Amino acid sequence: MTENSQQQNPAPTSELPTQYAPAEVEGELYERWVERGYFAADAASDKPPFTVVIPPPNVTGSLHLGHAFEHTLIDALTRRKRMQGFETLWQPGMDHAGIATQNVVERELGKEGKSRHDLGREAFVERVWQWKDESGGQISGQMRRLGDGVDWDRERFTMDEGLSRSVQTIFKRLFDDELIYRAERIINWCPRCLTAISDIEVEYQDDDGELVSIRYGEGEDSLVVATTRAETMLGDTAVAVHPDDERYRHLVGRTIALPLTDRRIPVVADEHVDPEFGTGAVKVTPAHDPNDFEIGRRHGLPSIKVLDERAIITVPGPFQDLDRMEARSAIVAALRAEGRIVAEKRPYAHSVGHCSRCRTTIEPRLSLQWWVKVGTLAKAAGDAVRDGRVDIHPREMEKRYFDWVDNLHDWTISRQLWWGHRIPVWYGPNGEVVCVGPDEQPPSGEGWHQDTDVLDTWFSSGLWPFSTLGWPERTDSLAKFYPNSVLVTGYDILFFWVARMMMFGLYAMDGTPPFRTIVLHGMVRDQFGKKMSKSFGNAVNPLDWMDKYGSDALRFTLARGANPGVDVPIGEDWVQGSRNFANKIWNATRFALMNGATVEGELPSAEEMSATDRWILSRLNATVAEVDALYDDYQFAKLSDALFHFAWDEVFDWYVELSKTTFMGGGEAAKVSGRVLGEVLDVTLRMLHPIVPFVTETLWTTLTGGESLVIADWPKDSGFRDTAAEREIGTVQQLITEVRRFRADQGLQPGQRVPARLGLDGSPLAPHEAAIRQLLRLQPEGGSFAATATLPVSGVEVALDLSGTIDIAAERKRLTKDLGAAEKEKAQATAKLGNEAFLAKAPDQVVDKIRGRLTKADEDIARIQAQLDALPAA
Repeated sequence: MTENSQQQNPAPTSELPTQYAPAEVEGELYERWVERGYFAADAASDKPPFTVVIPPPNVTGSLHLGHAFEHTLIDALTRRKRMQGFETLWQPGMDHAGIATQNVVERELGKEGKSRHDLGREAFVERVWQWKDESGGQISGQMRRLGDGVDWDRERFTMDEGLSRSVQTIFKRLFDDELIYRAERIINWCPRCLTAISDIEVEYQDDDGELVSIRYGEGEDSLVVATTRAETMLGDTAVAVHPDDERYRHLVGRTIALPLTDRRIPVVADEHVDPEFGTGAVKVTPAHDPNDFEIGRRHGLPSIKVLDERAIITVPGPFQDLDRMEARSAIVAALRAEGRIVAEKRPYAHSVGHCSRCRTTIEPRLSLQWWVKVGTLAKAAGDAVRDGRVDIHPREMEKRYFDWVDNLHDWTISRQLWWGHRIPVWYGPNGEVVCVGPDEQPPSGEGWHQDTDVLDTWFSSGLWPFSTLGWPERTDSLAKFYPNSVLVTGYDILFFWVARMMMFGLYAMDGTPPFRTIVLHGMVRDQFGKKMSKSFGNAVNPLDWMDKYGSDALRFTLARGANPGVDVPIGEDWVQGSRNFANKIWNATRFALMNGATVEGELPSAEEMSATDRWILSRLNATVAEVDALYDDYQFAKLSDALFHFAWDEVFDWYVELSKTTFMGGGEAAKVSGRVLGEVLDVTLRMLHPIVPFVTETLWTTLTGGESLVIADWPKDSGFRDTAAEREIGTVQQLITEVRRFRADQGLQPGQRVPARLGLDGSPLAPHEAAIRQLLRLQPEGGSFAATATLPVSGVEVALDLSGTIDIAAERKRLTKDLGAAEKEKAQATAKLGNEAFLAKAPDQVVDKIRGRLTKADEDIARIQAQLDALPAA
C-alpha cells in the first residue's frame, strides 16, 4: 500500500509528549513546509499538473469561517494530489476590492478631517497603495495559521503590474471586437459611495415603507397608481396598462395630467403590466426604474432624471434640493392636500436593495456607463457545460447555472471610483474615442483626456485563472497549469464570479474553459442553521477556535460537514469533538510506539498473521478504496466520516484493544502485530493528512522517520481482502458488544470483574478468548463458580456468575416494573392505531408518532424480557 524504502528507523517514543499541544507544533511545522519548498509548483516538471486558484479574498478582509471552510476543502484536494504525484499548484492572491478598499482609506482620511478630493486622484491612489502595503492582506498570515499549502512565491494581486496588463489587454480585445460599448442604462447606484455597483454588491432586505395610491388625471380620464416611491413621480413620463384591460382601453393613446407638475403624460399599453395586481395601472419612470426603462424603450418615452448622484431632488420647484426621503414625505403631503391620495398603507414591508458596503439604500439610476455585450460570451459559457467540457458538482446546480447564463443581461463594468483599473479609453477634443492597449501610447495634446471611471472588481477577478499564470504572454506556467483542474467556491457567487471566469476564459484562451470541474459548496451557518452575522450575535472568529482547539480540529469539523452544495452548520462543541479525535490519534499512536509498532521490513505473510491482523488490513484496504472514490466525487463529509469511524472505531477501539493481549504476551506474534499496527497507522495517517495536516505530520515522522507527509506517497489499495477474517472478527465484536450491553443493563460498572465461563471449545473464536476476557473484564471460573446468568451470543454460550455483584431479587423486581410499563405503552398505542375514527381524523404526523411509540415498546419488551430470562430463578 505504501513505499517505505526511504524511511529511516522510527524516532524514540520519548519525542512524543504525553499530550498533544497544537500551539507548540503548528506554526513551526508550517514554516518548515514553506522553507523546504513543498508547496512550490514547477512549470518545467514532467509530472501531470493539478491546478486550483484561491478565490481571491479582499485585501481589506480577514479570515472568517467561510474562508476557513473553503480553504480546508481546497487544501485537502491539493495535498492529496501532491501525494499522488501531481505537480500541484494552489495559486494564492488577493483582490484589490475597489469599493471596500476605497471606503477604508476614505474613513482613515475622515479621521484627519480630509476627503479624497482634498488629496486629488493621484495622491489618493498613492495613499491607498500605502495602506495596502502597511495594513492590507492580514488574511495571508491567517491562511498560514490554517495550514494552506499555497505557492507563496506565486502570490498575485489584481492591481499588480502583470494583472493590470492582462486587464488592459482583454479590454482592448473586447472593445475591438465590439463586445464593449458605452451607453446610458439603468444601474444600481449607491448615493453614499457615489458609484455604480454590481448586483452582487446589493443586499436585499424587507424594509418598512409606505404604499400610497395616487389619482392621476381628472374625472373619467383619471386612473389610480400605487407606489412606494412617490418622490419619483416627478420623473414620470407615462402610465402603463395591459393591452387587454377593458377598464383603461378608452385611455390608451391619450394623455392625462401628472399631479404637482404642469406636464401631461401618455397612457400606453404594455404586456409587462399585470392587470390583476393593484389597480392594473403603473406609473412609468424610465430614469429611475429598470422595468420602467424597458417600457420607455419600447414606447419611445423620454427619460427624466429627478435625482442627482447623492439622491437629491433636482427638479425646479418646492421640492428641489430635498433628500429623496424628505421629498417622499413632502410630495405625499402635497398630494394629500390636493385630494389625490386615494389610499395609504404604512408600514408596508417590501424588499429594498442596500449597498453591501455602507448599507445605504440603492437608487436605480439612468447613467452613462461602459458595458460588456454578453450574448455570445454567455452562450459559450453555457455550451461548455452542456457539451461536457466543464462539470458542475453537484449536478443539480447545473440548472441554476443555465438559468443565469441563458438569461444574462449586458454587464455594466464601469465604476465611479479612483481605486481600481482605470478604463483605458481616451476622449479627444472633437469627440474622438480611442481605446489603448498595454503596448500602445495614449493620444496626447490639448483636449485629450482619459476616462475617469475604473473597472468593476469582478472584471479583473474574472481573468484570475489565466492572468495569474502570465497571460497574455504564452508563459511556461500558462502552458503547464491552464486550464485549472477544479474550482472550489460557494454557490452564492456561481452567477457573478464563476460565470465571468467562464466567459473570459473561453474568449481569451481560444475556447478552452478555465477549469474542468466546478465544485460548489454551501455557506457556513451556526449550529441551528442560522446565517452567521455580527448583528445576530452568532458570528465566530475562526482564529479563536484555532487558538483554543487547534487548526486541525477546526479543519476536520468543517470538512466533516461539507456535503456538496449544502449549507454547513457548525458549533463549538463540534470543534471540541474534533479536538478529542486529534487527541485520540495522538494517544493511540503513543501506545502503538510503546508497544513495538513499526514500519520496518516487509509485511508478514497472511499465514504469519492472526485473524485480527488480517481483518484490520482487509478493512484498511477497503477504506483506502472508499476514501479514494469519495475524494474523486468531492464528497468531503462522507470521506471524513469514513476516516473518523475507521480510525476511532476499527483501529483504536477494536484492533488496538484486541491486540493488547498479543503485545503483553510478547514473542513472534507481538512482532507480527507490531508490524501490522505500524502499517495501519502509517496508511491511516497518510489518509488523514490532507484534512488534519499538523497532528498527522508530527505522528507520522515520529512513527516512520520519514521527511514529511506533505511529500509522502498517497496510499493505494493493494487489493488485499480477507472476508473470512472480517466475518470472524465481526462475530467477536458482536459477542463483546452484546455482553457489554447486558453488563450495563445489570448495572455493573465497566471495570467490575465478573467470573465467567465461555463455551468456546471447538469455536472459531477460541483463539480470541484472552482478548474477549480482557475487554469484557471476565475472570476465569473458579471452584465456587455458579452460573447465575446465561447468554447465548453468536453461537457461544456465555455463563456469568453475578452472585455477589448484584441483588438479583431487586433487579428482577425493577425489570418486572419496567416490563409492565412497556406493555402498558404498547397497549395504549395498539388501541389508538386500532381506532378507525381516530385514524380518520388524526394528522399523518401524529399517527406516525404513535406507530413509532408502538415499535419502541415492542423493542423494549423484547430487551427487558431477555434480561429477565438471563437472571437466575428466584
